[in-house]
Amino acid sequence: MSMRMRVAAALSLAPLAACAPTYNSVVPAPPPANPPAGMQYLYGSGEGAAISVQAWHALLGYVAAKVKARPADSVVLAEGATLDAPKFAPCGDKPFAAVFDVDETVMLNTGYEYHGAKVGQGFDATSWDKWEKTGEGTVGPVPGADHVLAALRNLGVTVIFNTNRSAANADATARAIRAAGLGEAVHGQTLYLSGDDAMGSRKDGRRWTIASQYCVIALGGDQLGDFSDLFNAGQSVADRRAATMRLPIAGLWGGGWFVMPNPVYGSGLKGGFDDIFPMDKRWAPPAAGEK
Repeated sequence: MSMRMRVAAALSLAPLAACAPTYNSVVPAPPPANPPAGMQYLYGSGEGAAISVQAWHALLGYVAAKVKARPADSVVLAEGATLDAPKFAPCGDKPFAAVFDVDETVMLNTGYEYHGAKVGQGFDATSWDKWEKTGEGTVGPVPGADHVLAALRNLGVTVIFNTNRSAANADATARAIRAAGLGEAVHGQTLYLSGDDAMGSRKDGRRWTIASQYCVIALGGDQLGDFSDLFNAGQSVADRRAATMRLPIAGLWGGGWFVMPNPVYGSGLKGGFDDIFPMDKRWAPPAAGEK
């Protein structure tokens, strides 16, 4: 075949080559048209803001009453306590404190969740570490949190943050808390982080450390682990839910323990149909002709 014929043949095959699939490449999925429903609720809805402000108002009223009438015990479960037989760290004459988780409890990670929604990516440890280090410019207060934390401090209550952000990023987390309008946080004094002890992401050890120095009169969080690690001790979805509704634990919700809404992520987003919908609570439309 002459050079001219080889060139002509190559040119005739070029369009086919351009259309051939590339099997070793991945075509990225198009970004979703809208954020997930949970993000719409938490970061955008008036309903989400209202329930958050409602919780913060309730917390402030509760704490103000406790400041006037010093309790004998804090609301931190003591070492050796169980959910069925809770006992609490004593207050003595220790100064008052209120202890809060950070992410989606007092501070909204709006920038990080925007990125995740746009690229269709769930939680990723590498990107989260980058977010901890650089995200302070795109955070904001959970509705009501900034005003209530300031009011707590005016009552003489020390505000302490207990979060599973990394101790390696303590300075960046303190900057983010400040940028969200939530006041100052000092690592080891009013900011406790994962890596501060040997318990990793479990928070009870940090709570016990805090309760040894303060009379903790309120706990706030968006996950049950923000109140006790006992809730994450391997129960089924149904048993874990039931544990929150049994006395005396049930009496703590709004009575020292305050939960903020978070339908976006966390330990509460678990369970299949059999976990969520009991057999005696299932319904389907009647068949044609049935009443």
